[in-house]
Amino acid sequence: MTPDTFLAGYGAAQAVPGPLFTFAAYLGAVMKPEPNGVLGAVISLIAIFLPGVLLVYGTLPFWDTLRTRRLAQAAMRGTNAAVVGILAAALYDPVWTSAILNPPDFALALTAFVLLTIWSTPPWIVVAITVAAGAAMNAFT
Repeated sequence: MTPDTFLAGYGAAQAVPGPLFTFAAYLGAVMKPEPNGVLGAVISLIAIFLPGVLLVYGTLPFWDTLRTRRLAQAAMRGTNAAVVGILAAALYDPVWTSAILNPPDFALALTAFVLLTIWSTPPWIVVAITVAAGAAMNAFT
């Protein structure tokens, strides 16, 4: 898959709830080796959902006891930190390195961040604003 195909799917997945699951289906549909298309999307969705579902069903009977143990709490905090690190790495490369090329790009990204985090603007509005602003910036350069 090309970087442009990856970034197009990643950007679209960020605009809807559950981006990792949506993105998994997208990747399964567009990947080059067979199976791809609808079958690839279904396989990718099963592959991303199945471990979590099995883990939940496997630990559910013991969950109340398990969540009070320090070692289990530490493992959950560590897992959370690892996921944040992986998402930060994915944000930096390829997203940041291919999208933030000059100060106006940074200003647009910062504006979108402020709209989302401080002013609690709905994500679909932020996407529409950044698409319009990006198109305008591209037209004038």
